[in-house]
Amino acid sequence: MPELLEIEKLSAGYGPLRVLHEIDMTVRAGERLGLVGLNGHGKTTLIRALTHMSGWQQGSIKLDGKEIGGARSLGAGRRTPGLVRMGIGVAPQGDAIFPGLSVRKHLECGAFSKLAWRERKGRIDRIFDIFPPLRPLEHALVGKLSGGERRMVSIGRMLMTEARLYLIDEPSLGLAPKISHRVMEALWDLPVEGAMIIAEQNVALLTGRADRMIGMHAGRLRGDVGHVALN
Repeated sequence: MPELLEIEKLSAGYGPLRVLHEIDMTVRAGERLGLVGLNGHGKTTLIRALTHMSGWQQGSIKLDGKEIGGARSLGAGRRTPGLVRMGIGVAPQGDAIFPGLSVRKHLECGAFSKLAWRERKGRIDRIFDIFPPLRPLEHALVGKLSGGERRMVSIGRMLMTEARLYLIDEPSLGLAPKISHRVMEALWDLPVEGAMIIAEQNVALLTGRADRMIGMHAGRLRGDVGHVALN
């Protein structure tokens, strides 16, 4: 399969702190990649760098052969809307919600492109099919939902876009094991024409399901997870 994402010599950080150290990585179309490692070793910064949300960055990032990286020192987030339009969908770490908005309003926020907005009703119905517990909560305020329900809303909002590359950061963080498995099963069942990167420190949730797993330690990739010390 062709390479959807190509990363070369990607470094990134915040202020004087360098978190990523010349990352080289490729992801093929149709691939579900697990990015594993302990908290604080760069998984979230890598996802933020791919969407120009890190404090600063340098290096090459190509999506479908088009350069979206380069050097940046100021203006985190300025290019993020354009990257979403190009086909990057993100479910950030934690709840990442607006407590005063309803489930439906949150999902509508994900209908960022003109096409997604026109099709938002059908897309919301699809999200409810993926996460059935959300259907009866359509008009409930997200701030009053359980942790698992909020995580489903966050991922559902990402799925409202017509993304080529899905970036999902710590989907099991803070969730009970049963809820974590429910969320992960929904992700595995999604039809992915592009690719999906799941950053997760619970290796067991990815084992046997991810097409490939790469370890991250101290801001560097460490190859096959079987060779990475995670404790």
